[in-house]
Amino acid sequence: MPRRMRDEESNDSPLGRGKGRQALGWVMNWGADPPRRCAPPLRGGDFQRSAILSFTRREFIWKAGAGLIGGAVTTGFYAWRIEPHWVEVVEHSLPVAHLPAALVGKRLIQISDLHVGPRVDDGYLMATLDRVRDLRPDLLAITGDFVSYRSAGTLQQLDRVLSHLPRGKRATLAILGNHDYGYGWSQVIVADQITARLRHLGVVVLRNERCTVDGLEVVGLDDFWGPHFSPQKVMSGLETTRPALVLCHNPDAVDRPVWGGYRGWILSGHTHGGQCKPPFLPPPILPTRNKRYTAGEFDLGNGRRLYINRGLGHLIQVRFNARPEVTVFTLDRA
Repeated sequence: MPRRMRDEESNDSPLGRGKGRQALGWVMNWGADPPRRCAPPLRGGDFQRSAILSFTRREFIWKAGAGLIGGAVTTGFYAWRIEPHWVEVVEHSLPVAHLPAALVGKRLIQISDLHVGPRVDDGYLMATLDRVRDLRPDLLAITGDFVSYRSAGTLQQLDRVLSHLPRGKRATLAILGNHDYGYGWSQVIVADQITARLRHLGVVVLRNERCTVDGLEVVGLDDFWGPHFSPQKVMSGLETTRPALVLCHNPDAVDRPVWGGYRGWILSGHTHGGQCKPPFLPPPILPTRNKRYTAGEFDLGNGRRLYINRGLGHLIQVRFNARPEVTVFTLDRA
């Protein structure tokens, strides 16, 4: 019986002939790569949207990069040229047990770490000392590192800067820091020359010694890293019932077993506050063994309290989040 074929399946139909040619093509191209499909051409609106998105991404990346570079340059300029000379005056109470009535309410100003030498501008230091004079200190305490010693010329620079040194109405007191001992903290002759200059100006330089100012015992320790650190004798002779205050350049000394029964304040410098301190983080570089001692007030326990001044000078002209400091203490009775 003849089989009926649909028109689309007939080889004589156009569709049938097309299928035959397609089948023959598959046979001839057996093993070749499959045919690729071309993406449909972009319509006008699609092309515009793609171009806008591409431009927006490029613009964002360019602006973000420029912002980062600009922020880094601005921060670097600030840390190099602005903050190293932007002095902060910090006010702080200083309660002292049994403080004589004559000193209650009086002003003790602490400055530290001038680092006169090749890296700190003399004009900046002299202007800062003039500003301290305007604060009218009753007592002035300088806690070491007058110089960054390089040669005899450093001492001539020191003479120029010290010509602007203010005086306390009741006393001007000082101790030495490690840099005041020259290279390797071991040149005693340099320390002696600095001491002589200060004493010539009426400054009381305490080197493991103490003095009395209107009934207040002030102890000055020689530098912890220097060759003459010897606090035992001066501390052992201190009466614990008398009002007292200790000046000690390097705060690491407070952890040494040399304090006996002392109860009171210890004023230090040395750290510069780390000079660069990331927000909410400790400074990455600190010249102390005890990394707790950065700047400001610390409770040491057993009735002792430590205050670390951030200093005026620097070893490298860069500060960030650690401004140079003048500390204005108001004496009070504890």
